[in-house]
Amino acid sequence: MNPRKVLSALGGSKIRLVFLAVLVFGGAVGGGFALGLFGVPSVAAVDNSFGEVTNETSEIETTLTVSNPNPVGISLDSLAVDYTVSMNDIEMARGGREGVRVGTGNSTMAFNTTLQNDDIPAWWVAHVRDGERTTVRIDATATSGILGRGVDFSQTREIKTDLLGAFNSEETRPVNADSALVDDPVLYVNETRAEWGAVSESETPIDMAFTVYNPNLEPYAITEVGYTVTMNDVEMATGQTEEGYVIPSRQTETIEFTTGLRNERLDEWWVTHLDEEVNGHQVSDLRIEFYAVIELPSGDEITVPLDELTYEETVETDIFGEGDDVRDREESDDDDTDGGSDDETTDGGNTDGGSDDGASSEDSTNETDGTDGSDSVIDDWNTTDDENATDDGNQSDGGSDVLPL
Repeated sequence: MNPRKVLSALGGSKIRLVFLAVLVFGGAVGGGFALGLFGVPSVAAVDNSFGEVTNETSEIETTLTVSNPNPVGISLDSLAVDYTVSMNDIEMARGGREGVRVGTGNSTMAFNTTLQNDDIPAWWVAHVRDGERTTVRIDATATSGILGRGVDFSQTREIKTDLLGAFNSEETRPVNADSALVDDPVLYVNETRAEWGAVSESETPIDMAFTVYNPNLEPYAITEVGYTVTMNDVEMATGQTEEGYVIPSRQTETIEFTTGLRNERLDEWWVTHLDEEVNGHQVSDLRIEFYAVIELPSGDEITVPLDELTYEETVETDIFGEGDDVRDREESDDDDTDGGSDDETTDGGNTDGGSDDGASSEDSTNETDGTDGSDSVIDDWNTTDDENATDDGNQSDGGSDVLPL
């Protein structure tokens, strides 16, 4: 017997056995998937954050966690992962990848997608129309083309703001002319009100009203009220009233006018909102300034800055729940920031409007009840998982293929 032939035969047998074992194992795995014995990989979590921001685009950095419930890793060209980010049903970004390889358990993969800043005005319109509420929705799907099945994953998060709430006030504030022609205060503003008007694709109106009291013995006329609205120093609106008002002696008059935020400037504001060097990441300062042109009984006109009526509001959002990247609202109560409670208000107390100078008795002392300096309220993510059998249209248990993180 030739020893070499014996060794060669034994070696060839081992190779054939190994090859056969691989074929059997691969066939068993493939058959297991085909028969539904193994689970379909699914999306277990989606984490988003904002990356680089330019004047035209905002980068969204996404980390997807794919859960493979099987004892072996999977590398199939037909395994694909897709996801979309929408805000109030407006699609803001879409991404995905085909030919995904996943190991056993949980695997993470990174994506970069681009949000076009000129989509921000459409979202803003929907946000204001929905009562300053936005639902951020993340939809992701892991799909196997060979198996003909996929598992859907959804997250929702609500963002709420209140930009104008604190402007509604019954605090009496003096109007000082700082002029030798008249004694101060020349007028009092006993009440201010503001609410959103009918929003269009191009403009966001703010309907405003001032209740003005004249403490003097002669009637005074306000021929013009001007305003400037900025968000992070981006000018959103500027203008003046088109009609005058006469306030009789010792009486009140309501001055009504409408400002119009230019939606075309919102993408420019959005860049500053995401720039942490301006006011912090996803933080904005809303500021409304006023002036009045007052005609005195002598016929002289004076322009008076209404500094006491200047309105400032801090607006914060945390669209993707980035946590420490957005200032901690719960630790900022002393700075008038809201920790997320819908019913917390700041009571400014009673303010003496100057009744000795002729302010009406019912308005000279008023209580200020407004909201605090930060109005963003963000709820926890709500997640749902559904496995869709795309081959026959049947649905199986939605959470059976998702491993806990």
